[in-house]
Amino acid sequence: MHLRTVAILISSSLASCSITLRAGDRTIVERTPGLVAFWSFGEDAGTPRVSTGTRNPHPLREVGGPIPRVVGGPFSGHAAELDGQHYFALPYAETRDLNISGPTAQVSMFAVVRIVNLKQSRTIAGMWSEGKGANDDTGTRQYALLMNMPTYGGPNKLVPHISSEGGVSRRADGSAFPWCCDYAVTAHEVPIETWCTLGFTYDGKFIRAYLNGVLDELKLDPVVHKRTDRYFTKEGPGGGDRGMNPYYHGRGIFRYEPEKHATTKPGGGSDFTVGARYAVGKMLGEATIGRFGGLAVFNRALSDAEMKKLHTAADLAALR
Repeated sequence: MHLRTVAILISSSLASCSITLRAGDRTIVERTPGLVAFWSFGEDAGTPRVSTGTRNPHPLREVGGPIPRVVGGPFSGHAAELDGQHYFALPYAETRDLNISGPTAQVSMFAVVRIVNLKQSRTIAGMWSEGKGANDDTGTRQYALLMNMPTYGGPNKLVPHISSEGGVSRRADGSAFPWCCDYAVTAHEVPIETWCTLGFTYDGKFIRAYLNGVLDELKLDPVVHKRTDRYFTKEGPGGGDRGMNPYYHGRGIFRYEPEKHATTKPGGGSDFTVGARYAVGKMLGEATIGRFGGLAVFNRALSDAEMKKLHTAADLAALR
């Protein structure tokens, strides 16, 4: 075979590989105002995953053993593959500006993932320690991007949560629910077996959930969504309902204070975790199976246009 022909074939082969592995535009994420953490999961198994383009590196440690790095990802050309038995964590004491909390706090999260199944509740990421089960008020929940919560109308849906109490949700009169029930619910189910982007924003009043860069609006149907309690129907803005997506919360984000909560919440503040959370007394009961190709956290509420821009930057069509 002629040498020039061989060179053309090699060049063509390399081009084909580059298309298959081509990553999106990470600079779009890194230049978005308010960014406090951005992981692209390009590191080898056995090493911490480090935030880039941010003030703090926020090194995520592997829990349960090495987490494989696989070919194909939106921002590094690779992704972390979770099997439901491993996850990433950053200890509470090291969360620094990820520890978003307080009565006026805002937060947004954006993730590029390929979820394998939603047979049970699954976790993307957040500072979200739930405690030991129903009616346990020792949790130190803050914010989280979760999936599949059928108790209050979110089966197989994206269900971003915000908590002002840390433990269970409480009505205006102080009476308690058995769980935290403050979450938005998308109209459509989370895509599985395909790459997608998932996101949410909280502007201090409303939680908004996004599928593939779009606010997936859903109006409250109290009966269908199992939200007939007055908390959902009468304690929203102006004495109306709280909605579903957007969902009205409006009470800020829980802040763990040792001098105040040492007795009532003896487990301490929540770690920042990716792919799993502490729920019903264990870490892996609601762990995620799938690939994580990008995760970003912001200390403000992104606009619809900004969330769409992040989705476009991921270039999902280039992923296999």
